[in-house]
Amino acid sequence: MGPPPKKKLPAGAIVAIVLGSLVLVAGLGYAAKAGLEGATGSFPEATHRLTVPKTLLAGRYTLVSDLSDTQGKEIEDTPDFTVKDAKAAVGQYSGKDGAALVLSGMYGRIKNGRTTRASILRGAATEKGSTLVVRPRDFTPAGYGVTVSCQVTTSKDGLSTTTLPMCAWGDDSTAAAVALVTPETATTDPEDIDLAELAATTVKIRAEVRKPLG
Repeated sequence: MGPPPKKKLPAGAIVAIVLGSLVLVAGLGYAAKAGLEGATGSFPEATHRLTVPKTLLAGRYTLVSDLSDTQGKEIEDTPDFTVKDAKAAVGQYSGKDGAALVLSGMYGRIKNGRTTRASILRGAATEKGSTLVVRPRDFTPAGYGVTVSCQVTTSKDGLSTTTLPMCAWGDDSTAAAVALVTPETATTDPEDIDLAELAATTVKIRAEVRKPLG
């Protein structure tokens, strides 16, 4: 007989874990924790903003709550020497079979997008209860010309441990994290998560939510 199948977490538990662990990643992970790394030089002009649309990826994910004006305030109020005029964009989405997707980011004038991208992931990995299991890896999905960094952490809550994959991007005007968890992936071995697939999903979401100013 083989090992017993892993239990799937209920959809409600997935949403609670993802929101509790990742919704404020963008605010908690920026240069306030990274120190003054990348803080030298001038600020670029802002060219784009982030939106929180009603649906993502051709309707596969539906907006449950736009948290930009509530939890997103944490992002705007976090001191950061590498970002000017920061505005939050935070959305919680639901998908098929209990999937939960969180977009947590900001837009403004970002001095070093690569540094911001790295500090977002660092913030998630150092959040209370989180453990970095799969270190950040860079991906440049074909057809988009955008590099994103992806990692996997685990979050321990009582006796249960949840797998939390996420990717982040950063450019001169926008930076955000995308976390996508299903009842199946929440109990998957972190090493078995397909980060290349999540990276491809992330750049597609970026293309949908990143809009020119004006």
